Amino acid sequence: MNLLTIAWKSVRQRALASSLTALSIALGVMLMVLVLVIFSAIDGAFNQRSVGFDLIIGPQRGSELQLVLSAVYRMQPPSENLPYMFFEDLKKDRRIVSAIPLAFGDVTEKGSFPIVGTLPEFFDSEYIPGRKFEVERGGTRMGKLFDTIIGSEVAKQNDWKVGSQFNIVHGGADSGNVHEEQFTVVAVLAPTGTANDRTAFLHIEGFYAIDGHEKPIDEVEERLQKFYAAEPERLNEAMSQITTYRKLQTEKEARGEKREIGEPNFDQPVAMKEVTAVLVKTRPQKDYPFDSLQLSSEFQKGYQAMAVNPIRPIQKLMRTLLGNIQKGLLVLTAIIILVSGVGIFVSIYNSMADRRREIGIMRALGAQRMHVFGVILGESTLLCIGGGLIGWLAGHGIAIASAPWLIRQTGLLINPWSANVWEIVLFPVLVGVAILVGFLPAMTAYRTNVADALSS
Repeated sequence: MNLLTIAWKSVRQRALASSLTALSIALGVMLMVLVLVIFSAIDGAFNQRSVGFDLIIGPQRGSELQLVLSAVYRMQPPSENLPYMFFEDLKKDRRIVSAIPLAFGDVTEKGSFPIVGTLPEFFDSEYIPGRKFEVERGGTRMGKLFDTIIGSEVAKQNDWKVGSQFNIVHGGADSGNVHEEQFTVVAVLAPTGTANDRTAFLHIEGFYAIDGHEKPIDEVEERLQKFYAAEPERLNEAMSQITTYRKLQTEKEARGEKREIGEPNFDQPVAMKEVTAVLVKTRPQKDYPFDSLQLSSEFQKGYQAMAVNPIRPIQKLMRTLLGNIQKGLLVLTAIIILVSGVGIFVSIYNSMADRRREIGIMRALGAQRMHVFGVILGESTLLCIGGGLIGWLAGHGIAIASAPWLIRQTGLLINPWSANVWEIVLFPVLVGVAILVGFLPAMTAYRTNVADALSS
């Protein structure tokens, strides 16, 4: 009979005490696994090497982090808008290969997924380097004004498919202001592992045609005057368009004409349109390494917009806030495991007084001191490894069960069975803990006097 078999029989003889001590280890390991799974999902979502674009250009009001969380991750409301005329000017810059506008402000009535107005060119670009959008069902053509392309999670959670129709809510889920327009799904994107999976895309012209999306003329004039204060020629051009539009609207009101719900607003000039952010890709860095840096520095000189590298604010967030939280939780779970190890030590050590006769009999039957020493270490190892294995399975089991809910609540794509590097070293560490906590009781068994043990 080998030492582990004897150790297992000893553990079974004290089933209740052994189960409780193993359970304490299991709970610590389970917590550690859950922390690692969740933070692996966060790390995968936010620590992408890039997002397929070199710069995100948005209004100067607000922070860089807010702009990235809004434009890339759809987790923050936009702080302000930019004139569409500004977007047109950006496209003329020789350093810019592509510029794609984004317009936010609404969510789906069912599921509260963000609505993003954009151009079809968005789906021709790479969402991360080397990966382009693929269509799971339908096509990428938004032929009609209110045709939409939806992400895989939107389709899955709302049970939508090509041809499904839905309504959207103006200004967020809590506003209760449901638009009358009906939107039709023309395509479902294949999963990307990004926020695009939780987004419904609408042609930007359809976004402008939605009833209630047109800004008051006086408000638009005020914003343009501030934005183009240093560019009188561009401002005069915008004011001329708005003056003509105001006159046309006044004449229509006098005739009693009114645009029907869902009808395109062909009269709306470019000066009346706005975008929330612009995704910019500059010329190849290997040929023009300073294009994005030059653009960023130009926008920092007091202009009404800012250009942000999408990676840096997220890396700073991960390093300063989320990284420290992860380290703190890992330290806490490590302390729990160590305390559980102390519990195993106390349990085995306290049992030694009751097992002196058992150890004496083993020695009398020919067991050597090292055999007895190995049996006690085997017990602590079985408790630590067994509890750790139960905790590992329980942690991933809870992650599997809760993954759909977490995906719905956070938008993170969680793989419950993804192995973190810390999990690989977890069991060797548990073996070390087992040896550490079992050494003193094993030494006590090793030094047991056979005559005294049998006479007790």
